[in-house]
Parts: sequence; C-alpha cells; structure tokens
Amino acid sequence: MDVRIGVTYTAKELEVELPDGAEADSVKAEVEAALSSGGVLWLTDRKGRCVGVPAEKVAYVDLGPAASDRRIGFAG
Repeated sequence: MDVRIGVTYTAKELEVELPDGAEADSVKAEVEAALSSGGVLWLTDRKGRCVGVPAEKVAYVDLGPAASDRRIGFAG
C-alpha cells in the first residue's frame, strides 16, 4: 500500500510505501488519531524507516495500492 501525504506550503508530496501486510482501515485509524490529537503522524515504510509529519502541516492523505499493483498502458 502506498500513502501520499500533502504538506501545507509545499508543492511536493511525501510518498511512503508501507509493508505488504498493511491494511487500509488500520492506516486510516492511525492517521485520524494523529490528526485529532494534533501530534505527529508517524508511518514506517517497507525498509523500516520512520517518516513523521506534524499534524498541523498535513493538507491531505491519499491511500492507494502499491505502485507494482497499478496498471499502466492499454490493458483491457
């Protein structure tokens, strides 16, 4: 699963590739908890690195399939 996070006052977005076992519902719950508490949203990627974004800087969060799951081209 990939998570894209928009950060306020920044044109770029952060992309975090979560481990294969990550479930969308649990990631949503973590995001909502961090945003409601005003703390820091911490996510750990596939390689074990931690990424933290202060809740007040989060503009949006986009959850989607891993990049390898996306189709590109004219497959029907």
